[in-house]
Amino acid sequence: MKGKELLEKAIKMDQHDELASFRDEFYIREKQIYLDGNSLGLLSKRAEKETIKALNSWKEYGIDGWTEGDNPWFTLSESLGEKSAPLIGAYKDEVIVTGSITTNLHQMIASFYHPDDSKNEILADELNFPSDLYAIQSQLELKGYDPQVYLKKIPSEDNQTILLDRIKSSISEKTALILLPSVLYRSGQLLPIKEIVEYAHQFSAVVGFDLAHSIGAVPHNLHKWNVDFAVWCNYKYVNSGPGGTGGLFVHQRHHGKMPGLKGWFGSAKDKQFDMEHSFSPAADAGAYQIGTPHILSSAPLIGSLSIFEEAGIHRLRKKSLQQTDYLLQLIDTLLADHHFKIVTPLKHTERGGHIALEHSAAASICKALKDQMIIPDFRSPNLIRLAPAPLYTTFEELFYSMLELEKIMETKAYEQYQNSRNIIA
Repeated sequence: MKGKELLEKAIKMDQHDELASFRDEFYIREKQIYLDGNSLGLLSKRAEKETIKALNSWKEYGIDGWTEGDNPWFTLSESLGEKSAPLIGAYKDEVIVTGSITTNLHQMIASFYHPDDSKNEILADELNFPSDLYAIQSQLELKGYDPQVYLKKIPSEDNQTILLDRIKSSISEKTALILLPSVLYRSGQLLPIKEIVEYAHQFSAVVGFDLAHSIGAVPHNLHKWNVDFAVWCNYKYVNSGPGGTGGLFVHQRHHGKMPGLKGWFGSAKDKQFDMEHSFSPAADAGAYQIGTPHILSSAPLIGSLSIFEEAGIHRLRKKSLQQTDYLLQLIDTLLADHHFKIVTPLKHTERGGHIALEHSAAASICKALKDQMIIPDFRSPNLIRLAPAPLYTTFEELFYSMLELEKIMETKAYEQYQNSRNIIA
């Protein structure tokens, strides 16, 4: 299929896109093509409106905003957890919006890692996001275990993906806890969560997942799959804004257990303001909150999650796969002679929401694209990530972004840029 036919295909797919109207919900810079929604999603008008409403509640009610207004702050984390639950296949009492990925990970590991002489290892993968590994290292050290010995890393065959057989062979009777990403942040590989959990539970290992690169892009069934816990941020595909409040999932079978890190917002609601020095945890996932909710950082989620409720995670996944399929077709057709290597798995069951390309000049290519108002994402040392967001990216935008990339490569325009990352990649 040639360029003209590919453009016609894009126009036709946009005309038949049942999610097309949601693009008008977002603030999109004129002439910009935004392909970095897996790092920071764009602002929606609903998120803006709800943030302004939260400010007005503070202005109007002062301290009474905790119990008054359309979204009382005292129960906001729980109500947002209920709205988040359909995105991950959970019951409403299994989800709470709170903290950040790393603070929530510290809470989960502190709560679920109980080593003894025979079961004391934590298993992660060698491609995991650094902050997740920092949390594991810290929690091991706090319990007197050397991370060099007790943190085991699943090796990668190709430095981009992790094989299920490798994961299974790394699990042993010594494995106490496993922490893996649902989608690998570099390559976009989607791991088989259900199969991993089923196998790991045969060894009585606790299994948790970091959903940062899948929530809002890929449907999950965490309750049905018996995942023990999960954490995520909401500022990528869920579009909650920079530093937006994260979330966590704890399976119902663990409810009633004492959290490893106690904090007053983890209290049972009817006991919290008794101000007793003995901790009475909430009976659900709310027990794993630590500090006072970040109201102004949570407010955008009220609007954003209402969009997801209307769009539906399964329709979003369908369009996401169509867009990444089309992107792969464009890459094969327009960029075949320019030494790009696709490192994202091609199978739908193994692919998250973005496409990753390896190239020796990746950093300078990203800079050249940005100067043409096309926003990709660079990951050191040589990776370009392209993330269509089904709520606001069009197929035609994908066509023109790859057409521009073809031009940049043919003219060698990228050579005028330094091939190194900026302060923020």
